[in-house]
Amino acid sequence: MNGQQWIHGVRVGALAVIFSAISAPAFAASGYPERPIRLVVPVAPGGSSDGAARVVGQKLTESLKQQIVVDNRPGAAAIIGTNLVAKANPDGYTLVLVSLRHSVNPSLLKTVPFHPVNDFETITMTAAVGNVLVVSVKSPIDSLAALIRSAKEKPGHLTFGSSGIGGAPHLTGEFFSLKTGVKLTHIAYKGGGPAVADVVGGNTTMSFASMTSALPHIRSNRLRPLAVSSKQRSQLLPEVPTMGEAGAPDVYVRDWQGILAPRGTPAGIVNKLSDEIRVALRAPDAAKRMSAMGLEVIASSPAEFRADILSDMKRWSEVVKAAGIKVE
Repeated sequence: MNGQQWIHGVRVGALAVIFSAISAPAFAASGYPERPIRLVVPVAPGGSSDGAARVVGQKLTESLKQQIVVDNRPGAAAIIGTNLVAKANPDGYTLVLVSLRHSVNPSLLKTVPFHPVNDFETITMTAAVGNVLVVSVKSPIDSLAALIRSAKEKPGHLTFGSSGIGGAPHLTGEFFSLKTGVKLTHIAYKGGGPAVADVVGGNTTMSFASMTSALPHIRSNRLRPLAVSSKQRSQLLPEVPTMGEAGAPDVYVRDWQGILAPRGTPAGIVNKLSDEIRVALRAPDAAKRMSAMGLEVIASSPAEFRADILSDMKRWSEVVKAAGIKVE
């Protein structure tokens, strides 16, 4: 082989390597999926995360022609199920649907067996929901301004119930306290249902409740909504002002949900899943089902979802430290 032939061979070989690297993700996704996909939900059945997973699962089963198996693995603040996926084979057949808590755990818990971003491939933020500040209809507090006034008159006298330490209702309450300068007393319950029930019964003053927990009681006229924590008014409660409109302009919180795959899952598979899920979520029937649970469809790109998790990790780390939140 002469010099020119050798150089030509090197060029051809280099181009083949480059082409192979560029095309590998596409080839990896070309026959995907060839068997059922497991979607782990690291919380118990019955909540909005479980409901959203089943909406996504049904739509993907239809579009991908493979069964999406929803697998509830609750426990340890969603760590058990999420860690199962972090350690799974990165072949696109094991996914997890996480929530805001995923970005909070590193600052709240002493040890977390995975990094919320570095140990996963982000696929899409599926949906988000603002919390709604509610009091009993029998309460004399009839506005956010009245609540803030009362809280400042008697620091620590007003109580707020939440679904548990570190959950979105708890974080919203602590964030509200920090931004408005009021002191509230937190009472943690084992779930959003019991927390809201005690507001209805007058045992606690208020709750920064999830839409899922609060809506039935609002509609049956047992809870009075004062404000929502989303940037815009909720389509489900269009007459209820945002925190900003009601007098707390810096209070904006959304409890999101999104889907992750284990780190190392081929880019072609990640992109295919992201595209399929985003199309599925925007279908009118899926959007309607999500809305009925109080969820707003987001359907972000993998890069956008990754940026949102990193942003929330920083934000809630600061809130947890400033509020002195500790897991007992």
